[in-house]
Amino acid sequence: MATKEKKNFVLMENGKDTTVVFSNAQPRGAALKAAKRGLKSIRLRERGTKRVHVFEVKREKVAAPAKRPKWLPAQVWKASVKKLGVERV
Repeated sequence: MATKEKKNFVLMENGKDTTVVFSNAQPRGAALKAAKRGLKSIRLRERGTKRVHVFEVKREKVAAPAKRPKWLPAQVWKASVKKLGVERV
């Protein structure tokens, strides 16, 4: 089974790139990583292309798994993302 090549996605704020980079094979995976930071909307520019992936984020507190490590609290944040589209730079 061949592994997918990872891509780098740069987080954008106010229409400009930041220094924050997320790596994943798909933009949705990178958006889920960014969602853990508590942002309401996410714009990720794919490095090497002119595409900007736009996502809407929802976060909710849920109970942690029963077999959680001791350091993990009883309530954790669960993020979900919805892709709104792709823009061209």
